Amino acid sequence: MNRKYPFYLKSTVILFGLILLVYILFYLREVLVPLSFAMMLAILLNPLANKLQRWHIPKTWAILLSITAAFLLIASIGYFLSIEIAGFSDQLPALKKKFAELSIEFQHSVKQQFGINMQRQNQYLNEAEDGLKPLLGETVGTVMGTLGIVFLLPVYTFLLLYYKTLIINFLYEVFAEENSTNLSEVLNQTRGAIQRYTFGILLEAIIVASLNAAALLIIGVDYAILLGILGAILNVLPFIGGILAVILPVIIATVTHQGFQTQLFIMASYIIIQFIDNHVLVPYIVSSRVKINALASIIIVLLGGMVWGVSGMFLSIPFIGILKIIFDQIPDLKPWGRFLGTEVPTRHKGQLWSLRKKYRSNHY
Repeated sequence: MNRKYPFYLKSTVILFGLILLVYILFYLREVLVPLSFAMMLAILLNPLANKLQRWHIPKTWAILLSITAAFLLIASIGYFLSIEIAGFSDQLPALKKKFAELSIEFQHSVKQQFGINMQRQNQYLNEAEDGLKPLLGETVGTVMGTLGIVFLLPVYTFLLLYYKTLIINFLYEVFAEENSTNLSEVLNQTRGAIQRYTFGILLEAIIVASLNAAALLIIGVDYAILLGILGAILNVLPFIGGILAVILPVIIATVTHQGFQTQLFIMASYIIIQFIDNHVLVPYIVSSRVKINALASIIIVLLGGMVWGVSGMFLSIPFIGILKIIFDQIPDLKPWGRFLGTEVPTRHKGQLWSLRKKYRSNHY
C-alpha cells in the first residue's frame, strides 16, 4: 500500500538530503573535481579512442594516443602563451617603474583634491594589502589544486576510458531491465550534451580571443595577442571574467600610453565584444548546446562557485544539463526538467485550470 506523507515531512527530508549532498561535494572536492574534469575529457576523447581501435590499434595504446594528442594540444597552447609571457616579462621592470611614477602622481592628485596626506594614503594601501592576503592565499591554493588536477587528470581519464564497458554494464545492472531504454537515452544525451557544450565553449573562446586581439591591435595596445587570449580564458568565468578581461589591457594602456583616450577605446571595444558574446555567441553556440534557462544558469554557477570555486563555476553548467536530461526521463521529476529548460509557457497552470473549469461549466 502506497503511503502518502505530508508535504512538510517530504520537504524536510529533501532539504536534509540536499544539505548532506552539498556537504559531501564540498568535503570531497579534492577527489571529485579532477574526477569530474576527467569524465568530461574521457567523453570527449572516447570517439577518437574508438576510431583508433577500429584501425586495429590495441585498446591500451589507443587510449594512450588519444590522451597524448589532447595534452599535446594543451601543451602547444601553453607554450605559445609562455613565449608571449616571456616577452611581457622582459618589459616588466620598465612597466613597474612607470606604474610607480603613475601611482605617485595619483597620490598627489588625491592629496590636492581630497586633502588626504601621503601617510594616510599609504596606511589605507597597507590595510588593503593586508585584506588581500587571505585572497592571495586562496589563489595559491587554487593554483596548487590546479596542479593536482593536471597530474591526476590523465590517470583518471585513462582509467575511465579503459573501464568504460565495465562502468556502463554496472549502470545497466543497477537499474531494472524495464528502465534500460530510459537509461540508454540518458547516457546518449549526456554524452552528446557534454561534447556539444565543450566544443561550444572552445569555439566561443577562439572567437572572443580573435575579437579581443584584433581590437587591441587596431587600438595599438602592447601585447595585444597575449591580452586577447587571456581575456578569452577569463571570459569562461561567468560574471567576474568579463570584468577581469577588460582590467588587464586598461592597466597596460595606462602604463604604456599617455592620457586616457586609449583606455576609453579599450572599454568601448570590450563592451561591444561582450555584447556580441552575450547576445550572439553564448545563446547560439554555448547555451544552445545545453538547454538551460538564464535564471537556473546564474543560480547554479553561483552555487558551484561557492562549493568548488572556479572549477565549480565551469562544471556547473554541464552538470545541471545532465540533471535536466535525467529529470526529463523520470515522470515524477519532469516538472524540475521543465523548470530548468528554456521553453517559456505563455500561460501558467492556474489560467489553464480556470479555462478548463469554465469550459466544463458551459458544456455540462
